[in-house]
Amino acid sequence: MDWMIVLTFVAQTIRISVPYTLAAVGATFSERGGVVNIALEGIMLNGAFTCALATYYTGNPWVGILAAVAGGVATALIHAVVTITFRAEQIVSGLAINLFAAGATRFLLKVIFGSSSNSGRIAGLPEWSIPVLREIPVVSTVFSSPLILTAVVLVVLSQLALFKTVFGLRLRSVGEHPEAADSLGVRVTAMRYAGVLASGALAGLGGAWLAMDQHSFTDGMSGGRGYIALAAMIVGKWNPLGAAGACLLFGAAESLQMQLQGGNVPTHFIQMIPYVATIAVLAGFIGRSVPPAADGVPYQKERQ
Repeated sequence: MDWMIVLTFVAQTIRISVPYTLAAVGATFSERGGVVNIALEGIMLNGAFTCALATYYTGNPWVGILAAVAGGVATALIHAVVTITFRAEQIVSGLAINLFAAGATRFLLKVIFGSSSNSGRIAGLPEWSIPVLREIPVVSTVFSSPLILTAVVLVVLSQLALFKTVFGLRLRSVGEHPEAADSLGVRVTAMRYAGVLASGALAGLGGAWLAMDQHSFTDGMSGGRGYIALAAMIVGKWNPLGAAGACLLFGAAESLQMQLQGGNVPTHFIQMIPYVATIAVLAGFIGRSVPPAADGVPYQKERQ
């Protein structure tokens, strides 16, 4: 039935969009505070690796989730120290972290698992059933993963935190005008650290989704998702709900790519779809998206 095909496509899109959404919402916290976090790719990769490693040795996927968050925060902390404390170029720092994560995870795979391509198989999170959705075909399967509902809740909480709390007001103020925020007693450095570390926690959780979904860690499994998440944040205009909506769009493009496989369309063209969609959407939105005024600008004078 046609409606079943559509429903399956939507369900697949939602599942694919989860890691994009978590990373994009995380990037929103970082950039609202004035720090460009192009290191999302490396953070997701390290999060996925620490998740697989912890789950493999403990047999407990919840421990793996916590390890992924810790791995993401630790990686983000490196970016924060380099860019906030030492005021290094933020793009260069992010790219360096991405390259380091790619090499380090490949090296550790070889050392720990004896393979440069993948880890041993790990247990996934236990499935749960939501009574309201239990009788709806496909949909009940989609929401059987706790991480999907967690992602939905985190998007809503992030929106409220950024625009309805004192923390959010202070974070946005240091991203727009850090000198003015400092003059009012806001600790610019502390707020920027908080934004970057929050982005690390959320992107690390996105990496955990990748490892749990495939029941293992695979070399380079982030596959450019960190960069696409950054694009989604821009399309979403540095807004968690907008970023989540853009991630659904990119998830739909990837889902379409998967649906077209096995047909008469050349494979290389099919593989281009998510990236072409990213470029096309950015070309249409980036001129109308205005970043925080101090995004990417180091702050040198802290109130004592």
